[in-house]
Amino acid sequence: MNNFKELNIWKDSINLAVDIYKLTKLYPDTEKFGLVSQMNRCSISVSSNIAEGAGRNNPKEFRQILGIALASGCELESQLIVSQKLDFISEDVLNKQTVKLVHIQNMINKLIKTL
Repeated sequence: MNNFKELNIWKDSINLAVDIYKLTKLYPDTEKFGLVSQMNRCSISVSSNIAEGAGRNNPKEFRQILGIALASGCELESQLIVSQKLDFISEDVLNKQTVKLVHIQNMINKLIKTL
């Protein structure tokens, strides 16, 4: 269907995952198997699902997998909010990452509508 590496939505989601991995390196060691693991997994899930969906030959399957990517983004947003409430990140960091995430979620929604 699409070469996922050419999709801006995939590129942006890769950058978001890199940001989250760098951010969670600063979390307490006690969160290594909790919040850090969850945030890293769902942040990488967004770009991974976009790539998988683009590799499908069926627009219906692509839409379904984009829905999973969207859900992973929602999960990440929730975890960012928890992180801020636990004082692992500042409100400024929360806002910056949320803006990036919302931009990606909007792109996903637009792509879903075009399929």
